Amino acid sequence: MSTDFDARFRLVTGREPFPWQRALYERFMENKLPERVILPTGLGKTSIVALWLLALAAHAPMPKRLVYVVNRRTVVDQTTREVERLQKHAEALGLAQGLAVSTLRGQHVDNRAWSADPARPAVICGTVDMIGSRLLFSGYGAGFKTRPLLAGFLGQDSLIVHDEAHLEPAFQRLLESIQAAQAQTADGGPRRMRLIELTATSRGGAADEFGLGADDEQNPGVLQRIGSRKKLTLHPHGPKDLVEGVCARALEYRESNAAILVFLQTVDAAGKVTEALKKANLQVRMLAGTMRGKERDQLVDSDPVFQRFLPEGDRKPEAASGTVYLVCTSAGEVGVNISADHLISDLTPFDSMAQRFGRVNRFGLRSDTEVSVFHPEPGAMDASNWEQARARTLAILESLKGDVSPRSLARIDAEARKNAFTPAPQILKVSEMQFDAWTLTSIRQDLPGRPSVEPYLHGVAEWEPPQTKVAWRDEVDLILLDTQLGKRLLPSADDLLADYPLKPHELLTDSTTRVVSTLLDAVDRHPPDWDPPIWVVTEFGVEAKASLRVFVAGDKKRLEQRLANTTLLLSPRFLPPDGGFLRASPRDEGGTGDVSALEPATNYADALRRYRVLSAVANPAQDPGMRRIRSIDLREEDENAEAADDEDASHRYWNWYESARSADGEGSRSTSQRVTLDVHLRDVARAAERICSTLNLGELAQLVVKAGALHDVGKRRRVWQLSIGNATCPPFLAKSGPEGKPREGTKYRHELGSILDEETGRILAGLSDEDRDLVLHLVAAHHGRARPHFPDEELFDPEVRGVDVKDTGLEVIRRFARLQHRYGRWGLAYLESLLRAADYAASADPTPEEAT
Repeated sequence: MSTDFDARFRLVTGREPFPWQRALYERFMENKLPERVILPTGLGKTSIVALWLLALAAHAPMPKRLVYVVNRRTVVDQTTREVERLQKHAEALGLAQGLAVSTLRGQHVDNRAWSADPARPAVICGTVDMIGSRLLFSGYGAGFKTRPLLAGFLGQDSLIVHDEAHLEPAFQRLLESIQAAQAQTADGGPRRMRLIELTATSRGGAADEFGLGADDEQNPGVLQRIGSRKKLTLHPHGPKDLVEGVCARALEYRESNAAILVFLQTVDAAGKVTEALKKANLQVRMLAGTMRGKERDQLVDSDPVFQRFLPEGDRKPEAASGTVYLVCTSAGEVGVNISADHLISDLTPFDSMAQRFGRVNRFGLRSDTEVSVFHPEPGAMDASNWEQARARTLAILESLKGDVSPRSLARIDAEARKNAFTPAPQILKVSEMQFDAWTLTSIRQDLPGRPSVEPYLHGVAEWEPPQTKVAWRDEVDLILLDTQLGKRLLPSADDLLADYPLKPHELLTDSTTRVVSTLLDAVDRHPPDWDPPIWVVTEFGVEAKASLRVFVAGDKKRLEQRLANTTLLLSPRFLPPDGGFLRASPRDEGGTGDVSALEPATNYADALRRYRVLSAVANPAQDPGMRRIRSIDLREEDENAEAADDEDASHRYWNWYESARSADGEGSRSTSQRVTLDVHLRDVARAAERICSTLNLGELAQLVVKAGALHDVGKRRRVWQLSIGNATCPPFLAKSGPEGKPREGTKYRHELGSILDEETGRILAGLSDEDRDLVLHLVAAHHGRARPHFPDEELFDPEVRGVDVKDTGLEVIRRFARLQHRYGRWGLAYLESLLRAADYAASADPTPEEAT
């Protein structure tokens, strides 16, 4: 096995395997996944993805999806780059379907490649916030329709790899709670979630740990990295002298032609050092968690200064020469594969310091690396848990005699190291009732017993201030919500964000206190008639819409409480003052901060394609492969009135488009070609059969196929056909194509109509009650309803007689409860997602009419 493994490992990684990689692969092949993997920084922990892929290709019983989770402070998930290399070799390994890659930030953001085909191996990379919220049926930036789909695919047939888990003990505990909940379910779902904790600095023991073995201790490559020279010097500083001392030390390297990494705990300190080095005409960049995702990704992907900090094989030719500086907050500690020549840092608890040391001379290629740590005098640190952890860390560093190589750090007494860690937050225990409440995604209002997921992801820590996300959107300015234009009722804010969700590249995150201060500062700097609108978005929807001046009026503390752990949507007219919360201002975007659309890509696996344009008509010519999500009439006059002028007429309609291979929301009514209902039902049933047969689901497969054949029969209603612009039915259409002119207004739900047709026609006669339950639920839930209900305003069918629709609505709720008890929370969501994936596949590639 060793020779064959070595050859395949070289093929997919371009490197010789370390002994620990061979040993872990053998455990994968034996289906004996360890609970925890402990490896020093610099030894290629992320190769666990390659080991999973090789084991999967060798027919080991591995989950189809590997979910790689990194700490929330990570800047860019560079694991994605490693996975891209693997992707090129997937077919050579015998994986005919290839490997799907998706990251919940960056260029692959939510490209749906991982959820389009659940039978296809996939790697999903994301932060604790992104992955954790989706596992809990919440999903920052995900609408209520897609939350069950994401939870199902992340919580079933998946291997969760939690990188640097010691930094997020609350999330690790949550993952273990989900595992325990799945194990207690009678069925647990078809494919239970599995979990590996991955760390270089463990907080404590686990029942089954994996680490370096005796063979690794003899391996030259391992020895070079764990013995990499890093000479430590300690520099005491006064209460106000940190920035001055760090700048002075940094300037000592100005003629060194080296890459100097500077770590500082606060954004303010990092900003001051960055500005001081710029004034000295030095090449410097700043990397902070308060940058918007778009600018962070640009920095890492293409900035010449940042390129100097990447391993030589990953650098681009335009990497800067001479002396370069990278000033980081904690955002650069985890998940960024950088290696500086020298390091300057302030003092933080030991787990943080170990991460920082791992970002200098990472591969043991230098013998002269210097590490300078600036610290307050021990007596200057107060009695708080955070400060005492720093004091214990200083005592450890003083005992190391100037050596902070990985080998030296490994020799530290385990108890002393643990006592110097960042104090663990208060970890909130999740109850069964809370798990149940989070699954009720069709209830979009506040629900007693359904708390925000954020404190369950990170815990509650006194030293971690509340944070607020910020983004800019044109709709905040262009659409006056909750009003009517003529006879037209405009869509709700929740519907707009469900159609065009917020993506990580649009968002920045900063402390709520700084965000509030920036808002108040902006109000003070502008004349009284400057009053742009804002939206406040929670994980359950848009909570408030107001003008800025009205919103910020009153007590500052109250305002901070209201904005804590929310997303603030701003008008593009709002430009933060210098020193505000945006490190790369919308000014860089030519005056607009709305960067919601990504550049069109030639391959849907490269990026989620979407854009929005103003035009004189409701459905102008669109790019091939795109479909219209929504067309909004912005004209304020009555429909029969003439437009005020030509310019107004050319901007009457706001048309929103997405790739035909992207999300499966209400926009799927409009596609790039017309599709009849009968053709679509056959296509979905065939796609479901293909997916389920590949997954070996046994008897469940035929139930998903039956749901595919039934799921849209409720579209045989004139009211629904008119809503997609088909006034001449029959033929009944499933998708109207580019000629269709959808009409807004009806609340009729075709999913409900489908199950009503079954009740009146007994389409599923012959199935057991339990199997019929599952088929009907899959049909009812395939657009996000029926978890657990249809809202009262949707409980009607204009063409069905002799059926109590209200009673059917109650049975939908009871059926959901029965099935969730039977299959488990994530198991039922997974089964729903199989039908949705089949619907998605059939909609993206329908059978041409002439072929039928």
